[in-house]
Amino acid sequence: MQIVSTASAFPEHYYPQEELVEELRQYWGDRMKNPAVLRRLHRHVGVDGRYLALPKSDYLRMKTWGEANRHWIRVATELGEKAVSGALAHAGLRPQDLAAFFFTSVTGISSPSIDALLINKMGLCRNIRRLPIFGLGCVAGAAGISRAADYVKAYPGQIALLLSVELCSLTIQREDLSVANLISSGLFGDGAAAVIVAGDECGLEGPTIVATQSVFYPDTEGMMGWDISEKGFRIVLSPEVPNLVRKNLAHDVDDFLTTRGLTRADIGSWVLHTGGPKILEATAEALELKNGQLDASWECLRRTGNLSSASVLVVLEEVMKNRRPEPGTYGILAAMGPGFCSEFLLLKW
Repeated sequence: MQIVSTASAFPEHYYPQEELVEELRQYWGDRMKNPAVLRRLHRHVGVDGRYLALPKSDYLRMKTWGEANRHWIRVATELGEKAVSGALAHAGLRPQDLAAFFFTSVTGISSPSIDALLINKMGLCRNIRRLPIFGLGCVAGAAGISRAADYVKAYPGQIALLLSVELCSLTIQREDLSVANLISSGLFGDGAAAVIVAGDECGLEGPTIVATQSVFYPDTEGMMGWDISEKGFRIVLSPEVPNLVRKNLAHDVDDFLTTRGLTRADIGSWVLHTGGPKILEATAEALELKNGQLDASWECLRRTGNLSSASVLVVLEEVMKNRRPEPGTYGILAAMGPGFCSEFLLLKW
């Protein structure tokens, strides 16, 4: 099972973080009693700027969840097509070569789902197997690759596609001035990423998926997710998430590696979800990563913010294009998300 190619796609609207802070002050207006808090929180999220699905002024005019979701369907389809086309081009494949289509997002809903819209728009195979995934949030990029790997393991002569589109800006809540929402308004951005995974009989090159592992943490459903109401998606984000990372990540990674006769010392490449500064710091502390092993994650966070499920895929793209390890190097690709849960993939470059 090989990861053959990756490609990202972003909206045309990019804004520096300072510009977005001023826009959010206008957005919340008199509801924001202490604008200095907003500025302070945004200064500490490690983000220089973000792509937005819409021009910044359009958010002031949106009144309903339905309106935001209609924008989500339109922009998700546009970005999805760009990301899939890019991944196909990098792999030298045609749309008709894809046998399975996994689609994930947690920032909007559509039925038919975005994968179905793209089958029509891009002329994909009529017999393609589809699996839209909702609810996994930030972990879904890693979990989606794992499920695509499961598929091509069963069908080694076939090729699977994973597409993630996250338009986090369209979930913003005007009435929510909680610290969690103020942080998320500065941390999360918009974008899409596609990954192509091929079975062993396809003869395509790329890092090999050696093994995968899912880990669920019981009774932690209040850590992260959405409080969904008639107003849309309201962020749930516990300050205890970094502590959960410190408590569980190292021994879970060690248990996963032990089953393959490896230790953390054997891992030469780390492709980890961007999370945020506190998550990346907790991850580095838990795994004892002190020599720039998380630089790709920090760089992607700085450039685009946290893209939820697409984040780890964008980090993977950065590593494959600009920081590719030596052949034979073992790597870990991992993310965490609502549930609360983790997903690990062992790669061999």
